[in-house]
Amino acid sequence: MRRRPGIGGLQSSAATRNQFRVVGENIASMKTDVMKEQLSTFRSQLEDFARKHKNDIRKNPTFRAQFHEMCSKVGVDPLASNKGFWAELLGIGDFYYELGVQIVEICLATRSLNGGLINLQELLDLLRLKRKNAREPVSEDDCLRAISKLKVLGSGFEVISVGKKKLIRSVPTELNKDHNEILELAQAQGYVTVEEVERRLSWSAGRAIDALDTLLEEGLAMIDDGHKDGKRRYWFLCVSSISAVVEADTIAM
Repeated sequence: MRRRPGIGGLQSSAATRNQFRVVGENIASMKTDVMKEQLSTFRSQLEDFARKHKNDIRKNPTFRAQFHEMCSKVGVDPLASNKGFWAELLGIGDFYYELGVQIVEICLATRSLNGGLINLQELLDLLRLKRKNAREPVSEDDCLRAISKLKVLGSGFEVISVGKKKLIRSVPTELNKDHNEILELAQAQGYVTVEEVERRLSWSAGRAIDALDTLLEEGLAMIDDGHKDGKRRYWFLCVSSISAVVEADTIAM
């Protein structure tokens, strides 16, 4: 018959478990202290690196993106405040603030044409044109970082992905799966027709027209009826450009 452990055995077992727990906590605490020390050292080295390469960080978009990546790994956000060490050393707080203001201006100026949804590449082109006399070149990564700061301010700006393209939304328009599929389809030519949507997406005419009408109402699409085949084109400037629309109209006439 199997004997049960006595009270002394239970107490001894509990004491042993308690000892293991204390040892485990001590080891965890030591590891945490070591990690904190390593992070502190790395942050100090990061500051030295920033001082040494501040001109490259300011002037080279690729170098600047790599620097941001290094910062994020140790929990440093140079854009968190416009004051303090990073802003004074690099001036990048001012750079992204100015960039954010210019992005808002471009989005407001083009909203009547694209309904508040602009292609990231087109935004970048317009931004570079606006900043042609500025010393610091601007990259796609810079745009995305500036927009992320606008989003934190509750300004309604958001980056959405449609197919292979990134679009910037500056109005609270809710796009469902049907709308996204139409926008993705339109990336090939800049426009779609009802017949093309039916054929390519295997939709009924009613479903295609309903989704396209919603996009029209939101100001995201433009109607083009001036074609010999009689098919209405729905142009989307957020995935094309104004010049592409003009060129297509010229060819069709």
